[in-house]
Amino acid sequence: MKFVLIIGSGAVGKMTVGQELARITDLRLFHNHMMIEPVIDIFGHRDGEAVNELRDVIFRRFAASGRYGLIFTYMWAFDLQEDWDYVAHVREIFAPFGTDFYCVELIAPMEIRLARNTTENRLRNKASKRDLEVSKERIRHEEKYRLVSEEGEIPFENYLRIDNSEMSAEEAARLIKETFQL
Repeated sequence: MKFVLIIGSGAVGKMTVGQELARITDLRLFHNHMMIEPVIDIFGHRDGEAVNELRDVIFRRFAASGRYGLIFTYMWAFDLQEDWDYVAHVREIFAPFGTDFYCVELIAPMEIRLARNTTENRLRNKASKRDLEVSKERIRHEEKYRLVSEEGEIPFENYLRIDNSEMSAEEAARLIKETFQL
């Protein structure tokens, strides 16, 4: 099995690149908001513990499924130990199944991410981002966390950093597919 973790700041294109990668491979996409949005709908706010528990159900069932592989998108705050622990936890779920792990980090400057924040695809798939002013402020406040890795910090043997500022999702997905032979 293959597990592709796509990380990056808000509105960098994780879901969109993941959608395209799923389209051109046999990988399935499990983007971060597939659990966040239903939890917000039910509880009226984001409940991180509920989101993580629901993700775990999907991860455990998928890991045991024998499917080709999974793409998961995640905003990893490198300065928060709990995010490091969470990534390790997800890897532990898949490890017993002989899973090959890949990490793709997408980076783009704030002004590009703010423009991407308003795309039709993002707003269609992420109801919590439809209040554009609130969503824009969330992206601006992300600067309180370190969402871009430092040189050599990513613990994955198979790691690729892509500056997708001037790159389409299709181009980024093709690069990922070719680099990791997915």
